[in-house]
Amino acid sequence: MPIQAFSARDFRCLENIHLEADPGFNLIYGPNASGKTSILEALAYLGRGKSFRGAPVTSLVRHGEREFVLFGQVEDGGRTSNVGVRNSADGLEVRVDGESGGGAAELASALPLQIIDPDVHDLVAGAPDQRRRYLDWVAFHVEHGYLGTWRRFRRALKQRNAALKSGQAATTIRGWNAEFVELALQIDAGRRLALEVATEALEEAGRDMLGSEVRFEYRPGWKEEHELLEALESSIERDLQQGSTQAGPHRADLRLIYDERQARKLVSRGQQKLLACAMVLAATETAQTALERPLLLLLDDPAAELDEDSLGRLMGRVANLGCQVVATSLLPEIGVFTTRAAMFHVEHGVLSREK
Repeated sequence: MPIQAFSARDFRCLENIHLEADPGFNLIYGPNASGKTSILEALAYLGRGKSFRGAPVTSLVRHGEREFVLFGQVEDGGRTSNVGVRNSADGLEVRVDGESGGGAAELASALPLQIIDPDVHDLVAGAPDQRRRYLDWVAFHVEHGYLGTWRRFRRALKQRNAALKSGQAATTIRGWNAEFVELALQIDAGRRLALEVATEALEEAGRDMLGSEVRFEYRPGWKEEHELLEALESSIERDLQQGSTQAGPHRADLRLIYDERQARKLVSRGQQKLLACAMVLAATETAQTALERPLLLLLDDPAAELDEDSLGRLMGRVANLGCQVVATSLLPEIGVFTTRAAMFHVEHGVLSREK
């Protein structure tokens, strides 16, 4: 059971709410602008340290207040941990079991979660950075030490780009290449391993959700017929002109091939959502297997843009995943879950559990 109890104070429209979660399925329903998505956003913030809607802290603190506070009791293998987040203009404060000083990585380890929201189709149709983050999330949960490598690579990339922007000589730029390449290849290997581990689940989920074969092709961020060092050497003049590094894993992408066509260009918005949902569920399944614990899955209005048959296929896979689920809906009788769910009503930011 990922989360047993959750509370949020002064988060968006939520003055003070408390949720005692069911270990299986939970449905939060209520009218538009009642606070349903804000509850999911607060839950996600507790596990990620940021808003999945891309909102700044100033938009998240309830009007007239200085800060918001989130707290959760999280279970992992019979052990319960207390996880807390406080954020304001003074910055983010994270506490896990009373210990402060952690950050988003500590939250992700304590409360691993995934989200399906109405914009999930952007995972298919959006920019490559969203698919890179997707691969990095899987790699973080399946490969020990990946986060440390990723952080070191980001520092090396920042330093090389700073040298490029300042117009330093090509010989100076080449001095950064050895460390950059070493870390870049480790990132590349970690992403390839993550994709290899997740491929079976990805293809099965895509086939089940779309009724057709789906393939995933990883593009590393440089021409594969060249070594990365060679690619950096050949692009150094362009790098100096652009003021940034043009080759490397920060340019990687995951190409999705559906029915022998590039999915992001040719499938409908509804199909894009189904394919993106399949990717999220496959990542959840992969991480659960690696961590040997259930994850928290947040579903914000899963029925949006899906017909009855597509929604049934989505929720059928969710039901068989074995994770804890918190979903939102306008009405309680929409039939989001095929099995019993704990029901919660929210209106004007006030949450109550139904008997």
